[in-house]
Amino acid sequence: MRRRAGRSLFCSSFCRSPDVSGCWEPLGPGALQFVLHDDDDAEEECPQQGPGGRRARGTGKEGVRVNNRFELINIEDLDEGPVVNGGRTDCPLTDTVASGSKRRPQGGRTATKRDGNVADRAVPPEQSSASGKLRKKKRKQKNKKNAAGETSEDGLEDIGRILERIEDGSGSRRPGPPPLSSRKHVLYVEHRHLNPDTELKRYFGARAVLGEQRPRQRQRVYPKSSWLTTPKSTWPRYSKPGLSMRLLESKKGRSCFAFEHNEEYQQTQHKFLAAVESMEPNNIVVLLQTSPYHVDSLLQLSDACRFQEDQEMARDLVERALHSMECAFHPLFSLTSGTCRLDYRRPENRSFYLALYKQMTFLEKRGCPRTALEYCKLILSLEPDEDPLCMLLLVDHLALRARSYEYLIRLFQEWEAHRNLSQLPNFAFSVPLAYFLLSQQAELPEQELSSAREQASVLVQQALLMFPGVLMPLLEYCSVRPDAAVASHRFFGPDAEISQPPALSQLVSLYLGRSHFLWKEPATMSWLEENVRKVLQAVDAGDPAVEACESRRKVLYQRAPRNIHRHVVLSEIKEAVAALPPDVTTQSVLGFDPLPPLDTIYSYVRPERLSPVSHGNTIALFFRSLLPNYTMEGERPDDGGAGGLNPDQGLNRLMLAVRDMMANFHFRDLEVPPEDNPEGDGEWD
Repeated sequence: MRRRAGRSLFCSSFCRSPDVSGCWEPLGPGALQFVLHDDDDAEEECPQQGPGGRRARGTGKEGVRVNNRFELINIEDLDEGPVVNGGRTDCPLTDTVASGSKRRPQGGRTATKRDGNVADRAVPPEQSSASGKLRKKKRKQKNKKNAAGETSEDGLEDIGRILERIEDGSGSRRPGPPPLSSRKHVLYVEHRHLNPDTELKRYFGARAVLGEQRPRQRQRVYPKSSWLTTPKSTWPRYSKPGLSMRLLESKKGRSCFAFEHNEEYQQTQHKFLAAVESMEPNNIVVLLQTSPYHVDSLLQLSDACRFQEDQEMARDLVERALHSMECAFHPLFSLTSGTCRLDYRRPENRSFYLALYKQMTFLEKRGCPRTALEYCKLILSLEPDEDPLCMLLLVDHLALRARSYEYLIRLFQEWEAHRNLSQLPNFAFSVPLAYFLLSQQAELPEQELSSAREQASVLVQQALLMFPGVLMPLLEYCSVRPDAAVASHRFFGPDAEISQPPALSQLVSLYLGRSHFLWKEPATMSWLEENVRKVLQAVDAGDPAVEACESRRKVLYQRAPRNIHRHVVLSEIKEAVAALPPDVTTQSVLGFDPLPPLDTIYSYVRPERLSPVSHGNTIALFFRSLLPNYTMEGERPDDGGAGGLNPDQGLNRLMLAVRDMMANFHFRDLEVPPEDNPEGDGEWD
């Protein structure tokens, strides 16, 4: 008879042993194999013990039986190796029981195991070896404690092992992933980087970010989290406001979409325009009580809260507007592909652009430049050719703040040929700065560091030759006193700043007002000083590149396009706003639609309505005529009334209103009270 010194601690299923009457023995792992055996084989397998649950032989104590049948297939408790030619491999046996990892004595076990290995395995050695390698790989990834070459029982494969075998079998015939440059577009947007919590967790840890968030109320049901925002418990219950998106056309791998307003949303939009004309923010608040997800109302009220220094409420309103528009996305509209287009000429699409821009601004101020860079790429991908918000003036700044130097260099290399990015002052100075900061990273090879340093010096010298008016204001922003030889030189002197065209001065003011602090590092200033001296030597030597750059400055920067003016208005940088031309500063700029395109595509027109003020008081009519959106009766916006008002027509209407007001003024004679009643008991007529 076979010696039974210890039973498994994790057995609840039993079989009757043919050699001991009245004794129930636990099932061994081999009993779970779906292999047909003879009767003699079954009799030999039944008495075997589970190796992972044995106590050390010679203790003389019986194990406690736990009523958990699923512990029989615990892979971690198996320590027996495969049988080769009726013998055991000489691998060390380790105990993986939870009480400790003590090594078991191997003496006295060899004979017992060899006796019990008669017909123990009916699986071919080839299959046993293959499955053993798969289980060994899985076991190493879990705990990394088992020795090399140790395998588990062949018949104990759970679903994970089967899936792993399928994946490994199919993956061997599949080619590897392509490199990053060929797999992802330069405007490819990653979903996980659209969430600011991802960046904040990297800075402060998940516990610090998620610790202050309150659990949501279970009584209220909210839609699942979207890519752009996460619905909050303080928001009103979402209901479709009448906003939708449709596919206009698909050609050459690009899909053009457009937002649409149904009749109900159009009525709400008309009420919103009336509330804006009233110049009373409370009217917008009343409108949001009935239509809590009207996008333009949320954006306009967000600006009002921001002006009142309520940044938290302003950001919350912008997030609610983004959530409303994301719920209206077309099923084929993708934020990450970089192939979906939205025409800015359609007023319905502009709200999405502005909401993304405002959210990007809040993220940058919040200290999430990596997330803000992803939003910038998203806005740029919606219409990269026209670039209605001129995000190319901002993407370099966000890339440097996020320390995405490789991305900025890659964008410059891929777009320089067809977009002439080097002609923009921000790219002309940010790209060499990215090369220089990249050369300061110690983990790169020495050859790459020296190559990046040389490329940075070449590009910054070209930038100084093309835009000499940047140096002195930059040093002033950084509180650095220039050298006497530099300050007195005619190339970098005051004439360099005065002689540049107004459009170029506007771009320079925008770049310096936004990115000057990136140059304040001492190492950066030393590198800049070194290259300034080299530029002065080239100028004194009569380098022909100096005259070529001067002629290009006079030709290229005659007048800035409308999208640059729109970007300056949205940036709210004082130095750049002060450099705007008068024809832009005299226009009325609305927060929900700043400087709309001149070729706007209207899908519906605001209906005519008679203003009660026009038939009432003349003084009220006069003050109303002072508003930039004042129109006469019967005029439509597309007839030149509200949208593109001619200044001469506005002046003529103002003069007519003044004449009408003066003509309708009547002064009535006042009766003097009689002298015999000095107390003034009489009444005025």
